[in-house]
Amino acid sequence: MSANYDVVIVGGGIAGLSLASALAGKCSVALVEAEQTLAYHTSARSARQLIPSYGPPAVQELTLRTLELIAAQDANRPEPVLSPRSFLLIGDDATVREQASGHMRPITHAEALELCPALLPDSFSAAGLDTGSFACNAPLLLEDHRRHAEANGVDIITGARVHSAQRLGSGWQLGAGQEGFQAGVVVNAAGAWADELAVLSGVEKVQLQPYRRTAAIVDVEHPLPEGSPMVAAADDSFYFRRDGEQVLISPSEHEPSGPEDAQPHPGDVEALIARLNALTTLGIRGVRQVWTGLRTEAADGVPVVGFDAEAPGFFWLAGQGGYGFQTSSGIAELAAGLILAGQGTGSAAGSNTATGPASRTAEALAATRWSIRR
Repeated sequence: MSANYDVVIVGGGIAGLSLASALAGKCSVALVEAEQTLAYHTSARSARQLIPSYGPPAVQELTLRTLELIAAQDANRPEPVLSPRSFLLIGDDATVREQASGHMRPITHAEALELCPALLPDSFSAAGLDTGSFACNAPLLLEDHRRHAEANGVDIITGARVHSAQRLGSGWQLGAGQEGFQAGVVVNAAGAWADELAVLSGVEKVQLQPYRRTAAIVDVEHPLPEGSPMVAAADDSFYFRRDGEQVLISPSEHEPSGPEDAQPHPGDVEALIARLNALTTLGIRGVRQVWTGLRTEAADGVPVVGFDAEAPGFFWLAGQGGYGFQTSSGIAELAAGLILAGQGTGSAAGSNTATGPASRTAEALAATRWSIRR
């Protein structure tokens, strides 16, 4: 016997949870997650920074909207999700100029050293600063989405890997774990497994590619002071930020991977420690924790959001890359609007929003002009 819902979301990371929260109380929703816990993979391995100057234009628009939505909710929270933490980009003149966006302003070498005295003066020649960047309490945001979703009728089922999915009549039938589901709309929020879910569902995949990204929490001889910016190399070779008395570091690697429970490669963190000890006065002396996550991207680097043109009722919510948290609330707002308007017909009622595997958030933004504030 299958349970009936308007929408079944496959994937319990930040994308799936934020959409479940956005749809809660507006239609019947189930969220199924393959792992025993929510947000087990990439969403539990986040850098926890929302950076308006980071990513292509559509991502930057979604980041601004996400910051706006979370800030509005923070006004009613006993503990805020967001706290100010600027983002400092360093490198040579040409690379910084190429990477800096309209949300980042150039600053002098002296100003950069004043913001982060741990940097050695000869380790960079140019810098840019994004003062609209915020630290994100990712566990709190995830828990708030889960709590809001369940309080408003969303059924969340963990340990339920989807093993069958087929289009039947005007809806979909799914098997996940020991459960059966029927729904008008299936949302593919499966992260690194999104293309695999599409194939299982008889839907053409969109060539999403997972990439490795490793990070570690390290002990240092000279902790960064409170209020220090997150620091990133303009050539995308490392970043670091304060984590209490420790420091979070990452080699920012972009190495292709299959969908898996990614684990660190031997030597990656050690090589980064040697480099940072040569570029800074941090004095890294030990590793507390190390992990690797997967950042899944489409070829153009823009998230895939929309109904599939060839499979009615199959909705893509994938390819967020390294922008999952920083675009989450904006994408959930956009996706919920498309789902509630389209009701699985393959298009949003009353709009010309692009659909299908070629649909991208940028196209949806251009078509709907969805409450962008400039």
